Amino acid sequence: MKFKDFKYERIAYEDIEKEYPLLLEELQNAKDENEFMPVFKKINEYRSHIHTMATLAQVRHTIDTSDKLYDEENEYWDNTMPRVQVFETQFFKMCVQCPFRDKLDIPEVFFKLGENTLKSFSPVIIEDLQEENKLASEYGKLKAGAQIEYDGQIYNLASIGPLLVNNNRETRKGAALAVHKFYKDNEEKFDEIYDKLVHVRDRMAKKLGYKNFIDLAYLRMNRFDYDEKMVANYRRQVLEDIVPITTKIFNNQAKRIGLEKLESYDRGYEFKSGNPKPVGEEKVLVDAALKMYSEMSNETAEYFKTMVENELFDLSTKPNKEMGGYCTELFDFKVPFIFSNFNGEEGDVNVLTHEAGHGLQAYLSMKEIDIPDITFPTYETCEIHSMSMEFFAFPWLDNFFGKDSDKYKLLQLSGTLKFLPYGCLVDHFQHEVYKNPDMSPQERKATWRNLEKQYKPDVEYKEFDLFERGGYFFQQNHIFQSPFYYIDYTLAQVCALQFYKRMLDKDPKAFEDYLNICRVGGKYSFLKVVELAGLKSPFEDGCLKGVAETMDKELDKMNLKNYD
Repeated sequence: MKFKDFKYERIAYEDIEKEYPLLLEELQNAKDENEFMPVFKKINEYRSHIHTMATLAQVRHTIDTSDKLYDEENEYWDNTMPRVQVFETQFFKMCVQCPFRDKLDIPEVFFKLGENTLKSFSPVIIEDLQEENKLASEYGKLKAGAQIEYDGQIYNLASIGPLLVNNNRETRKGAALAVHKFYKDNEEKFDEIYDKLVHVRDRMAKKLGYKNFIDLAYLRMNRFDYDEKMVANYRRQVLEDIVPITTKIFNNQAKRIGLEKLESYDRGYEFKSGNPKPVGEEKVLVDAALKMYSEMSNETAEYFKTMVENELFDLSTKPNKEMGGYCTELFDFKVPFIFSNFNGEEGDVNVLTHEAGHGLQAYLSMKEIDIPDITFPTYETCEIHSMSMEFFAFPWLDNFFGKDSDKYKLLQLSGTLKFLPYGCLVDHFQHEVYKNPDMSPQERKATWRNLEKQYKPDVEYKEFDLFERGGYFFQQNHIFQSPFYYIDYTLAQVCALQFYKRMLDKDPKAFEDYLNICRVGGKYSFLKVVELAGLKSPFEDGCLKGVAETMDKELDKMNLKNYD
């Protein structure tokens, strides 16, 4: 069945309010594991259906934020899901406190998720959760509605992307200034939304008995086997071992494009002859991806054929479409869905590797796991699937980029390393913000800029007043919509780089280990999955140093080629 034919029906809260308690009562009355498990399965089917309808509404809303029907449905679920969480919490409590829990055929990580749910939710924060959802949606709509005027044309934040990496330096600068103008014109609104988000999150944490939102955020992110101190130590290693290499990468980039020094608007422009361009638009790239996944393995072939035949994508940018990209799951149909904003740049191919890597994991997991909470793993784990696929795709890059495939390999590897400090900057910033929730908007921006000078020491923003004052973070969706979901990308990236090293070493087990951690979904915690994959923990002292040294040598080899 094609995605457009997936039927959406609002599930009235009044019906949920009647049905869910009846199921919970049945679960509570189970006398042993033989009575418990069938009801447990029934409840998960009901939960999956609720999740599927809410997700369908959200996806169709992000595809067209001007669609009145799905705008209203998205708002309905923003308000309804926090109320549903009351029943979810009761469900988890019954499972966690079940007297014969040790006899239940349920992975232990499910109970850990349940314990975190009990610690991170109470009916007293329902209105706060509703406000948080509303503000996050308001941020998305503000960016989706951007009308950016440049050189007599109107662009949105996605469609102006190609101009930001144009061969002509004045075009790059002019387009970057036009984007900057959008954020500066809306500075007060972005500040207002974020200020309200910070305070509502801090308020929730304190209502639940926590010192600040950081403790609550770690629970909401389900970080089972690492804590704030381990993350801080990891960020320190990134500053020591990765930032010097990224400085070298940017210096090489400046030489490659004939500049003494990169300005902020040059940092996305990598080659004199232009950044690598995909060989075609959406259909051509999807066909190339189908060929790649068909040749990669039987499992990947089946997965991507299903995605194509059922039109489980919305890829190209268009008016009123939300920015960014994501992969989500539709439990009732046992398929993932991929959303993006193709704009003719190399990032279009990343969607067909990165987001499709998420999709592969969801597709394989949903075949074997019928508990919705552990179909997807925790975020840092699921990013291993997506980021590793970016490297496993290397042998097929000619089909996507033709003569530009070597350019893309250099761009991908150098970009991976350049991302690590930025990802840590986003994380460090949020720790500072939520430790000090009463900072003024000006103080928050100053905090961002001060940290940025540590993690990106060579970046300046001449003529970009807002960014020089620290307003660059307005662009980062996660800071507004998914707090503390960012260090996860960097942890996963370190794991993906280890898979890449195994590829370089021609390790025959590398891809099978990758498929194995896709199949297990969320049945294990992050560090257990790292172990299953045959990788080192990113938190282990020396792991980053080893990865950095290997990739620095690989980049030196790549830089010997003539890309022009």
